[in-house]
Amino acid sequence: MTTLNLTNNSRIVLETRYLLPGESPEDLFRRVARAISEPEEPDVKEKWEETFYEMMVSCRFMPNSPTLFNAGSGQGTLSACFVIPLEDNMESIMKAASVSAMIQKFGGGIGYSFSKLRARESKISTTHGKACGSVAVLKMLSALSDMITQGGKRHGANMGILSIRHPEIMEFIHMKDDDKTAQNFNISVAITDDFMEAVDQDLEWPLMDRSRHAIDNGIELDPSDPNTYEVKARMPAKQIWQDLVNSAWKTGDPGLYFIDESNRTNPTPHLGNLDSTNPCGEVPLLGFEACNLGSINLAAYVSGDGFDYDGLSDITRKATRFLDNVVSSNTFPSEEVTEAVRATRKIGLGVMGWHDALVKLGIPYDDKRSLVLSAKVMNTINQVSRETSILLAEERGPYPACREDTPIRNATRTCIAPTGSISAIAGCSSGVEPIFAVAFVKNVLDGKQLKEVNPYFVQIAREKGFYSEDLMNHVAKTGSVQECSEVPDEIKSLFKTALEVDYNAHVLTQAAFQEHTDLAVSKTINMPNDASVDDVMNAYRLAFDTKCKGITIYRDGSKSLQVLEVQKDDPTGEQSDDDALTEKIRPSHMNGITERIRTGHGNAFITINFDSTGRPFEVFTTVGKAGGCDSAQTDAIARLVSMALRSGVEVANIVTMLKGITCCPAWDNGTLIRSVPDAIALALEKHALGTKTSNGHSSRLGMSQVSENEIKNLLVGTASVESTSHSNTDTPKGNGSIIASRSRCPDCNAPLAVQEMCLVCMSCGWNKCGG
Repeated sequence: MTTLNLTNNSRIVLETRYLLPGESPEDLFRRVARAISEPEEPDVKEKWEETFYEMMVSCRFMPNSPTLFNAGSGQGTLSACFVIPLEDNMESIMKAASVSAMIQKFGGGIGYSFSKLRARESKISTTHGKACGSVAVLKMLSALSDMITQGGKRHGANMGILSIRHPEIMEFIHMKDDDKTAQNFNISVAITDDFMEAVDQDLEWPLMDRSRHAIDNGIELDPSDPNTYEVKARMPAKQIWQDLVNSAWKTGDPGLYFIDESNRTNPTPHLGNLDSTNPCGEVPLLGFEACNLGSINLAAYVSGDGFDYDGLSDITRKATRFLDNVVSSNTFPSEEVTEAVRATRKIGLGVMGWHDALVKLGIPYDDKRSLVLSAKVMNTINQVSRETSILLAEERGPYPACREDTPIRNATRTCIAPTGSISAIAGCSSGVEPIFAVAFVKNVLDGKQLKEVNPYFVQIAREKGFYSEDLMNHVAKTGSVQECSEVPDEIKSLFKTALEVDYNAHVLTQAAFQEHTDLAVSKTINMPNDASVDDVMNAYRLAFDTKCKGITIYRDGSKSLQVLEVQKDDPTGEQSDDDALTEKIRPSHMNGITERIRTGHGNAFITINFDSTGRPFEVFTTVGKAGGCDSAQTDAIARLVSMALRSGVEVANIVTMLKGITCCPAWDNGTLIRSVPDAIALALEKHALGTKTSNGHSSRLGMSQVSENEIKNLLVGTASVESTSHSNTDTPKGNGSIIASRSRCPDCNAPLAVQEMCLVCMSCGWNKCGG
């Protein structure tokens, strides 16, 4: 029997995110294996339990996170990905909100298509009112998602897709330009073949809503049938395309969903079109469908100077059976989801550890040989998984909606999903992405810093004789080896990071895997900060030409910064008297107010004193017992806030810097208090800025602060809710190889990377939405 051999990082990820109380890593894998073997016949159940346990404990295969969280626990769903449909009526919208809340509660990510919703200001005959529009509904669902912590593990992840034909497409394209709106949504534009042709031919592009005839008769908009639509406006296709590219260059959003290409490979067109995908784009689904995902660690199947295709085929057969059993074992929060999943039994078997496998083979990520190899590897997995599903159909019956010539158990078998957390458990590189850093410094709970260096780099450095502690320290600071003179060129080429690999190699790798994948490929096309708008346009065009089903790019540092600016230097380097901040002298008597706010560290008593003009002058905060670490850190924060206030820093800027900092969240009268600094921000916001709600708290969203009436107001456009904007702190760019986002990890405060359409922490394994 295989002995579990986890890295320190793997064990930390399991302990902080996956293990139930009193559970060991071995216990977790045993719990999951036992639960997933339940659909087997009694005489072979024990055999399959041992097989499934061995697959996970050897770190050769991992199911998606919800399966690890919930299998055998008696609660929650085992699926990571859902698509919830939105029809153009209030009942459908409210149904979507209700089902989505239950799905996200237990760890699922959700995709929506907003394309069927009428544009804002369209007339509604039943109420003589006007529609709020697709963007308003998206913002409502974003606000709802912000309220929900998924199973206590992570926050809601969403995908919003809008047709390139929709009258609100320009607002949708620029919706996230402010770096505040709907930050828990990835957004993509559903691009059609005829739109790309219109761009090439410089044609006018019609923006359409359903016609009155189509609405009254329940007919979908059909661009080939003039009776089904009304043209609301026309724009040059090139202008829309250029705006789309410009916005993506600026913020990373929107991505593209090539909807015609997805539907060309739709295995069940008789059930409907694939209008949307899950949050990271790799699973195009029908309405109310879910998909069960798992990934094979490819690094484990490199044998000598080649791939162990026999071993790869063997694990593929076992993993396909595992995932089919997940479908049978699964439970869902709504009957619609249950019926849709059972009708098609879709699974998505993917890979991780691709860059590690290439390093072991001595092949650079951006070498043409890697493209040939990726096609061969994924073709093996795709074919073996299909053959296994056909055999399962003979044993158990085909999926109920099957109309294929050869009966098959699962409508889809393969996809390349995000593996941020499960690849950290397996100790391998994520998905089919390049490594994000050769090394980095990891913060641990006791305040110490540990170097995490790629084990393959350490091994090669020792074997080749260029290993030194100075080299390791340097690489840990920069994340890159490209400027290290002691590292041979051929080794540098093996360890190019995501920002050092040319975008063409990124896209072509995605396309090579896509060719042999039933569903789609989750991948981020990382670009350096100096990438041009034309680079983004060319990447998008290349993805379309190579038959990818979607694409998202992220240009390093493209998110805007919110920096507390306390002084400016003049060009000579000397500070002028006008710019110098002068700290005011405290008078002997002041008036103030004290508020008690419940935090995860206990009750915080926050006192704000005001000067004679009514402006906040200082803050005192106590929490817990005097002399403890919590008390000392809280006192330090209060002193710094007081100094900033006395020096003239705007209260709103202080609130922005403190709001959203997270350590031990707790609820206080329906408001989520993320930390003591967050509580201070709330108190300042309430008493100094005057932004109060009906219950006297700050206007941030809390459980008791989004009533049914407020949601209805959102839907008719008479109110708006803006998702919480978490404070971002600036980070040194270095050579740009490790810092891909200005956001910070809510757990360990390390910089976050953008991989597989998701924010991930390279230090502690925190993951916003995938794996």
